[in-house]
Amino acid sequence: MATAGAALGLRCTVRALAAEGAARRNWLLTASVAIGSGIWTMHFIAMLGFAVGGSAIRYDVPLTLLSLLIAVLVVGAGLFVVGLFGRARRRPLLAGGLGTGLGVAAMHYLGMAALRLHGGIVYDLTLVCVSVVIAVITATAALWAALTVRGVTGTMLASVVMGAAVSSMHYTGMVSVSVELTPGHAPLPGATAMEFIFPLAVAVGSFLFLTSAFVALSPAARRRPAYAEPLDDVELPAL
Repeated sequence: MATAGAALGLRCTVRALAAEGAARRNWLLTASVAIGSGIWTMHFIAMLGFAVGGSAIRYDVPLTLLSLLIAVLVVGAGLFVVGLFGRARRRPLLAGGLGTGLGVAAMHYLGMAALRLHGGIVYDLTLVCVSVVIAVITATAALWAALTVRGVTGTMLASVVMGAAVSSMHYTGMVSVSVELTPGHAPLPGATAMEFIFPLAVAVGSFLFLTSAFVALSPAARRRPAYAEPLDDVELPAL
């Protein structure tokens, strides 16, 4: 899912760089939603495999949705920075990569904060820092690829690398997790993974694949033909 979102986002960014005005803005918005939702979907599909012996797990619905919104917003901010100002400058690329990477890390740990279980979660600070560094490097590489990759083959290779890097960030963050159980039988607030996370992940995944089909079928930007001149500049023969 992270790879699919990255591939769609990179193709939309390529379209954005060839467009102007509202068309560029719309392509960048689509790219932001694609990459951000792809990262978020990868995170929560992976969380379907997370279990704690001795405790049920629930998810806080508002916090989970907020983590999705943050993923889209921070990726969008980075894409707009480099898409509008960073084509010939290194500083906007680094600034966009730093902000986007920190936002992706915030999405991950906010998603973890949405967990509800009988006990508390403790993190290894060193591994958390490593995961944040991976997120920043990944985001910077993604934005660089968005500016430089042009061919379909290059886009596919870049998206596979991005997907692997995002997954590495996620599982590095998960290695830092320890759970201190507090035995209890009180019902936990929130929704189960199958009640909430799975349907939402399926919905976002379906959006990504349908949008991919739309982008693949939509015509690429073409230059105006040489003969398309204003009529005012054409001399008509006298009758």
